Amino acid sequence: MTTVYDVTTWSVPGNPSATPYNDIGLIINSIIADIKGQQTSQSSKPGAVIYIPPGDYSLKTRVNVDISFLTIRGSGHGFTSLSIRYNAGNTSSWHEINPGGSRVRVENTDGNNEAFRVYRSGDPRLSSIVFENFCLDGVSFGSNENDYTNGKTGILFDSANDSCRVEGMGMVYLERGLVVKDTDALSVSGNFLAECGSCVELTGSGQASKVTDNLIGAGYVGFSVFAEGHFGLLVTGNNIFPRGKSSVHFKNCTRSSITANRLHAFYPGMVNFEGSCTENLVGNNHFLRQMEPFDPLKPYNNGLDDLFGLVHIAGGSNSVIGNHFSFDVPSASVSPSGQTPTIILVASGNNNYIATNNTVSGIAVHTVVLDASTSGCKVLDSGDSNQVVSYASNYSFRATP
Repeated sequence: MTTVYDVTTWSVPGNPSATPYNDIGLIINSIIADIKGQQTSQSSKPGAVIYIPPGDYSLKTRVNVDISFLTIRGSGHGFTSLSIRYNAGNTSSWHEINPGGSRVRVENTDGNNEAFRVYRSGDPRLSSIVFENFCLDGVSFGSNENDYTNGKTGILFDSANDSCRVEGMGMVYLERGLVVKDTDALSVSGNFLAECGSCVELTGSGQASKVTDNLIGAGYVGFSVFAEGHFGLLVTGNNIFPRGKSSVHFKNCTRSSITANRLHAFYPGMVNFEGSCTENLVGNNHFLRQMEPFDPLKPYNNGLDDLFGLVHIAGGSNSVIGNHFSFDVPSASVSPSGQTPTIILVASGNNNYIATNNTVSGIAVHTVVLDASTSGCKVLDSGDSNQVVSYASNYSFRATP
């Protein structure tokens, strides 16, 4: 029984002209069909490894993954900045202009938007699928290379899944990089995901998953890291850089952690809690807020003003502890004009705990603002009496000494 495949040596039965260079999607789908044909015993389906050697491959046909225990592996994520290339003008003297390593160009001509779709109906849910160490290159955003939209998705987990991994991948110039629905024990680690409309979207629901040790930077149209309905999600050790409309966005998440990340953004709303987020921890992160320095992208933003907060909390019993905020925005650039920017806004909820946060700013800021609908919040050592503003009557406050 064959369990290790190389896309460059596989022949599609009945289609000898198919190669990974003209359509790697056809090749991988054929390999998956072979795995299913060989592994028919319900009690023994070890899965397989599909290897993508370094090279340039075109993907015109979506890959449909409907088996568990499958690893698709390359030998180099090959990331390179296409945004710098497209905005640089003359690149004739450059050493290279395209991503390298095991590079898959997402060029779907089959009517689908995804390079890889992971989906299976019935029980059990798909498990232990691994994408590792290759590059998904969306190639172009069309006539406006700075708009981050082309309808392309790198990897879509479209049905419930367990214990899957996306590690060491490079993704660039995709409208949506990685989208994972209804996941349990997912690991997204060690990837370089940048210049995509959205980089990581965890939708529907999930538990006990992690997004760790990644280099991530989305476009202004989408999320760097988005999580919906997650319980026990760990977002830690990431270096998240501009210019996503948020760095980490939680929607209806509970008992999850955003810790020890370096977050850099050109807009407010860097960490944004939407809906009802409860018992989450935002701790020991470094936040840096600056203005967009790159002329071609200065006209764009995420639509939020500086009263929204760098951290925006909606929900109860959350903790924002021990974070460092560097607010490096000149007063003339504050929006709305003449207003005092907010660092942490508690927009709703009861019993939120804000403690031992430090803010460094060259202009006056409100380090913590409590909206009128909040109650029972504790604000300790996170600003002086001029920096902490409460519109609520029920709260506790201890000024930074």
